[in-house]
Amino acid sequence: MKKTILILAAMLLMGVSCDKSHVNQAQAPVVGGDTELDREIRKVMEKGINLEERRRQVPAIAAAFARRTNPERARWLAALCYLKTLGTSFMPMDLAEIALAETGNHRLSARAVSHKGALGVWQLMPYRARSHGYEPEDMADDEKCAAAAVRELLSKMDMAKGDLVRAKKLYCGVGPAANAYETKRRQFRREILDELGKLGLKEAVVKQYKAEQPS
Repeated sequence: MKKTILILAAMLLMGVSCDKSHVNQAQAPVVGGDTELDREIRKVMEKGINLEERRRQVPAIAAAFARRTNPERARWLAALCYLKTLGTSFMPMDLAEIALAETGNHRLSARAVSHKGALGVWQLMPYRARSHGYEPEDMADDEKCAAAAVRELLSKMDMAKGDLVRAKKLYCGVGPAANAYETKRRQFRREILDELGKLGLKEAVVKQYKAEQPS
């Protein structure tokens, strides 16, 4: 599966279009397997959903990740941000900035463990991992950790009554630590947006940045 995601990451970074006219090209990396993830990708693409907005975030995310880890791992994690948010209301950037806020200072390590016991790139507490159907040791698997992180963010969205910005803050918790986390997360979001700007996507940068401004 990791090989499949790396191939897809390479295609995304090369700027392969994901609109309906290129469905056959976009499906190519997943025909070899039949995992739940593969089926989800095909289902989305068969509906003709335009994935361009998601796709164009991947190179920017990979560039931000590459400042903290090696290029191959940066591409792998960026592809996971893309794939694991398919079928949700989240964008790849939403998952990426959480990873940076959680373990950006630890080289986005799959073996990262906080002083409170949170695990993996996306720092799930053991009991939270179990609540999403995973064992704590699964959090060392980037793919499972990313999937659990998406489920965790979805649960926070329910708590936040659909407010994504508040849900991201709740991902960390409440109190002073959560306030510091939120400041850090916004800084990483701006970093990714700056990378989008370098790619000439000024309109996307403005749109995404305004969406995160406090009311």
